[in-house]
Amino acid sequence: MSSTSKPNLPWKVRTSMSILSTICDITRRSNGTINRRLLSLLDWKLPPNPNSKSINGVSSSDVMVNSTHNIWFRLFIPSSAAASTNSSLPVIIFFHGGGFAYMSPSSLPYHILCRLFCRSFPAIVVSVNYRLTPKHRFPSQYEDGLEILKFLDKNSDVLGKSADITKCFLVGDSAGGNLIHHVAVRISLEKFQILKVIGLISMQPFFGGEERTESEIRLKRVPICSMDKTDWCWKVFLPDGSNRDHESCNVSGPNAMDISEVDYPNTLLLVAGFDPLVDWQKRYYEWLRKSGKKVELIEYPNMIHVFFYFPDLPETSQFISKVKDFMIKQMVNMN
Repeated sequence: MSSTSKPNLPWKVRTSMSILSTICDITRRSNGTINRRLLSLLDWKLPPNPNSKSINGVSSSDVMVNSTHNIWFRLFIPSSAAASTNSSLPVIIFFHGGGFAYMSPSSLPYHILCRLFCRSFPAIVVSVNYRLTPKHRFPSQYEDGLEILKFLDKNSDVLGKSADITKCFLVGDSAGGNLIHHVAVRISLEKFQILKVIGLISMQPFFGGEERTESEIRLKRVPICSMDKTDWCWKVFLPDGSNRDHESCNVSGPNAMDISEVDYPNTLLLVAGFDPLVDWQKRYYEWLRKSGKKVELIEYPNMIHVFFYFPDLPETSQFISKVKDFMIKQMVNMN
């Protein structure tokens, strides 16, 4: 539990989170649909920045993978790497959050976050656009994630000469954290020619269940991730007739998959004290450990859900440093 009753956050952070929460509220309909026309006016999109217009040492471009399903990714490359043919950089395959229903790689928070990842580590970043609910339900998002990895395995040249796809990391926040877990499980059934996932970085993953946990009850009225919002997101994601104990939602619950024999990547798990999902995330941590998987837990007791949207927060800088250390450790262990 957090050490204070309310998180001590700058007013800009509080205001931004309230705006994001309001956007969700006014575009989400009770009949299980989203007002996409209104959302398009409120979800601020940023264009890619080609090498000639790189920002803070990072260039970006968009790559189409499947036009039928609108599966594409935004590619972020450190400008110094683009100029060097001798460097070898790890590849971050990033899946954005948004309850499976909102956001894209071009949305302001994720364009900025992936640019931060790219220049901080440094790394090649592939930020994935996958199909969204309510139009596309389970398991569309997991299928799209796997399709991206298959594409990269066969078309690694699109990432540039600096990219080393034998050193890939699956990274995702919120719904993206849920997505990378299920993609990681599915990877074990695939035979890739070159691509290898050597680590998983799960940022406040979106898990749940029929039970109401202590953190959900205590924090039921927080912005962004309140119970009414998460219940709605699960309702339009899960198969008809399923409840929140479905294995895609409650991964460690009564319908949990046995992953003890799955070649699951070493995992770094981020949780925060003022995130209503924190109890589910800690159950995931314990479940991975009991399943014989290596997992490291990082906790920020006084932070909120998706606090890393804000690069100026000291906790965001601390987390970036932890991720860098984790990535270096996994790459050293390969040798």
